[in-house]
Amino acid sequence: MDTAPQRSIARVTEIGRVATRHGFGYLLDRRRAADQPDAERGRRLREMLDELGPTFVKFGQVLSTRPDLVPPDMIVELRKLQDDVSPFPIEDVERVVHSELGLTIEQAFVDFDERPIAAASIGQVHRATLPNDAEVVVKVQRPTAPRRIESDLKLMASAARVVRDRVRQLDFIDAGELVDEFGRSIRLELDYQQEARNAETFRRNFAGDERIAVPRVWWRYTTSRLLTLDRLEGVHIRDLDFEGWSSEERRDLAYTMTDAWMTMIFRHAFFHGDPHPSNILHLDDGRLGLVDFGLTGRLTDTDMARLTRLFVDAATENVAGLPRRLADLGVRYPREREDELRGRLEELYYRYYGMRLSDIDPIEAIREGLDLIYSMNLRLPTRFVILDKAIATLGSVAVEVYPEFNVFEVARPYAKGLVAERLSPRRVALRTRRELQELGEIALAMPRQVHDVLNELRDGEFSMKITNPGVDDLAHRIDVSVNRIAVALVILGGLVGSSLIGVLAEDGPQVLGLHLVSVVGFVLSGAFGLWLLWGVVKSGRL
Repeated sequence: MDTAPQRSIARVTEIGRVATRHGFGYLLDRRRAADQPDAERGRRLREMLDELGPTFVKFGQVLSTRPDLVPPDMIVELRKLQDDVSPFPIEDVERVVHSELGLTIEQAFVDFDERPIAAASIGQVHRATLPNDAEVVVKVQRPTAPRRIESDLKLMASAARVVRDRVRQLDFIDAGELVDEFGRSIRLELDYQQEARNAETFRRNFAGDERIAVPRVWWRYTTSRLLTLDRLEGVHIRDLDFEGWSSEERRDLAYTMTDAWMTMIFRHAFFHGDPHPSNILHLDDGRLGLVDFGLTGRLTDTDMARLTRLFVDAATENVAGLPRRLADLGVRYPREREDELRGRLEELYYRYYGMRLSDIDPIEAIREGLDLIYSMNLRLPTRFVILDKAIATLGSVAVEVYPEFNVFEVARPYAKGLVAERLSPRRVALRTRRELQELGEIALAMPRQVHDVLNELRDGEFSMKITNPGVDDLAHRIDVSVNRIAVALVILGGLVGSSLIGVLAEDGPQVLGLHLVSVVGFVLSGAFGLWLLWGVVKSGRL
């Protein structure tokens, strides 16, 4: 009978075989880790993830969005990863529908196309018609997706520890953190109700906009494993044949797409994180239709305020204050590199110096700032990584649609409006009131906190906790080293003692011309020595 441990062992064995076949066998041998060439590492990594299946493909896609952690040669290869999976049978679809709705497909839908129009690693999409004659698409989750993903996430966590310990060439990646981030992301994707809430937010934000269509969610037919949306009739941007389009029509399409995303970013502060040509439709009535709302980004009011302060510092030539503004946004950098960062920022700043604000392309400015951060291997909050991915994808799609695309024309009102709106008297007054309230709360709480500290000092119970993530690991390594030294001293004492007994003892039983006690001492010392040597070799630190 198949059990979970047996499946895990089989999966680990499969991963080991695939890794070896694609040139990553040295992951299993610490002694070879330092000698591996890396010229083809991106291609080999992509092929390995592709062969390992949907969860690993999605992990590679996440890696491809992290230029702050992954070098360019690997990014280029990982961006080639695409979901390419076979659809699951209609019998499984029927079981999921019945489990989630308590109805059969025939009871829930007037019509349900058995052939999916799209299939991915987590689910697939079918056309259907509701009893009220509404035409919809139904996204059905694979029955095995949650179990398979959780199993693969556990294996990825183990693999991340191996990478951290054995692969010096990947020291620039915090593999454990990446796996944790991926786990959070893919678990959100497993919850179709979260995607439905995202769709509702976009629909509400674009209500009244005649250029953009966002499908309605049919909540009666939506659960955590089932998502039902209005069907948008149109052609994916990736499938459009532009041969018959005029230059003006192509220009309008590119500008409408860009304006939609700039509206999301700069006005709604909630944006679609993947403006891929497969996720944008050109509808029969000329509007743009948005689909696939699993990946989104949100900028808080604080984020926007801090971005504005960054722009104000740049506008007032306060270049020295820019590193601190970036730190306020969550960009992490070593203090010893602050001078280098300031120098690079000055170089970027004076590229725009003297330009009118209305002539600055905010998207290009953000892209150049993010590229600077990536080139210095600085850490960036996830929400800004999603923003960068959205901007980069949007730019490439717009240029494909209209090669003469000029983002300046779309950017001008947003560049002016962002600063003007954030520095308006009403906004300043609201922020001042909020900050005064926070300072008041701190002032009211301070006497009580001081009283508590003084009481603890009086009673001798005051304590401070200092946490250093590397101390525990260092203490463990020191403990192991001390234990090995102790064992080595015992072995040395045994060998010396046995030698002395063998030389000085004249009476008693003899074995091979040596005193029996001496022979026993040599055997025990040899056994301990072999055990110690095996431990050192196994650790890979010989």
